[in-house]
Amino acid sequence: MWLSQVVDIYRTDLTTKPKAYMTLGPGLTKYNVLTAPDNHLHRTRRQLVGQALTDRSLRAFEPTMIKQIDIFIRNALSSAQRSQYFNITEEARRLGLDIAGLLSFGYDLRLQTDEQHRFMPTMLTAGTFWSSVFLQYPNARKFRFGLIAVQAFRKLHEPYLSLMQKMISSHMAEEKEAKHDLFSHIAHAFSVDVESDGLRDSDLWSEANLFLTAAGDTVKTSISAVFFYLSRNADPYQKLADEIRTTFQNGSEINGQTIAGCQYLRACVDEALRMSPPAAGILWREQASETRGQPLIVDGHVIPEGTVIGVNIYSLHHNEEYFPDSFTYRPERWVEELDPEVKKRMREAFIPFSIGPRGCAGKSMAYLETCLVIAKSLWYFDFEAAPGSLGRVGEGQPGMELGRERKEEFQLYDTFTSMHEGPYLKFQPRGNYWKDLAKNE
Repeated sequence: MWLSQVVDIYRTDLTTKPKAYMTLGPGLTKYNVLTAPDNHLHRTRRQLVGQALTDRSLRAFEPTMIKQIDIFIRNALSSAQRSQYFNITEEARRLGLDIAGLLSFGYDLRLQTDEQHRFMPTMLTAGTFWSSVFLQYPNARKFRFGLIAVQAFRKLHEPYLSLMQKMISSHMAEEKEAKHDLFSHIAHAFSVDVESDGLRDSDLWSEANLFLTAAGDTVKTSISAVFFYLSRNADPYQKLADEIRTTFQNGSEINGQTIAGCQYLRACVDEALRMSPPAAGILWREQASETRGQPLIVDGHVIPEGTVIGVNIYSLHHNEEYFPDSFTYRPERWVEELDPEVKKRMREAFIPFSIGPRGCAGKSMAYLETCLVIAKSLWYFDFEAAPGSLGRVGEGQPGMELGRERKEEFQLYDTFTSMHEGPYLKFQPRGNYWKDLAKNE
């Protein structure tokens, strides 16, 4: 039944995003590829934005991504040498935003190495929370309720918008093909006078805001979840460590092409995404206006026009019909031999990046970034949860699920995308491999 609902709601052009999605983002006045209710506009924008996310584009961008990931690894080394604990959510978020800034507008935010722009994560946390509130209750935005209620949002809203304007304007002053980034692919489609007040009301502004936050602020969940589960499950940790350390001879060999053969690495990432998806709630849909007049049928039921519908991704990923023992982190379920029909249904029920025409265009980028971070971390380090109460940060609350004690799970908070804390890890350099990091700096 659940899979029928997923297919009927998401794998179709009969549905679209409700207009309430326009509340996502700081002060947007134009629809973008995420919020567009018109399917034709969405397809046009997705073709533009998708050019920066093709396999060819990602291969060209990969050296820049690896350079930023190496900074993440060196920061982990520094924390180990100072006997400090590494907050994965915080560090992965900075990494993701640094990569997204470079991929979107060739702008180095330097969040991993400099404090100048570190107000961004705080702003995004408040903004994402209130965007989620506005998505559920759109009229709240009319009263600017979020800006009144959240002091951090009020203080950081304008600095964030000013930084966005600086990123866009500085790139617009260059040749459009000067850098390999999103701007070089979409600038020709939007005519904006940077000197006027029109930039923040432009289509270019809308797409830039989406791309930076969507590409930079969601991958933190996949990275954090993998680290959380590996640090608490000795067998998967050791199996993955063995795979990485026998596949490569040195850290410089780890890249997008070479990790493609690491099947257990992908299984560990998929299992973390299953249990802790970046958008764990409901991705709402309604019937597209251009299809009204013909029935929208979901699981055999005719849905009245204007009805908002959706499937909860977290619940789907924990449905025992598709994922037995669903509260247990077991990467083997993705690589073991199963009945082909069982495997097919499991794959169809796995939608951490949504599916269909509105599925996430940055799925390949998220997998690449996550797999590179995990592979490089296990090459250079051993790691474990920090001792004491700090090591328990990020753990789910104890309770009962399906009539039995709940298993240890990474705690997510649904604010459209997922918010979380930790895990705090203790990294231990592996032999003298860390010396290679200084050579590559």
